[in-house]
Amino acid sequence: MKYECIVAILPRGEADRVMEDAKNAGAQGGTIFLARGTGSHEAKTFFGLSVEPGREILLIVSKEDQTEDILNAVVESANLKKPGKGIAFVLDVSRIIGLRHRDHIETPDEQ
Repeated sequence: MKYECIVAILPRGEADRVMEDAKNAGAQGGTIFLARGTGSHEAKTFFGLSVEPGREILLIVSKEDQTEDILNAVVESANLKKPGKGIAFVLDVSRIIGLRHRDHIETPDEQ
């Protein structure tokens, strides 16, 4: 089975809601972590100090045949077609270790 990884870089505070919408579209789960941008247009000033806006990165590994539905849900939920709302892209996954599906029950022979 072929897998892909959906990566979405979102404004801080958006990823939990976007992940719920992705789950409704078929995602089994995802990983969210904090980041900060380094683009020169991203820096804002506050009393003369440079303040970098925070970002969240959402990673979702999906079966290839489910990727399009999940990606569309992420794009819609995060309004990614509007400027400044974030970006999303898909990467091919060549190897995956440790992924268990919810519909798979581990048997004693697999432990």
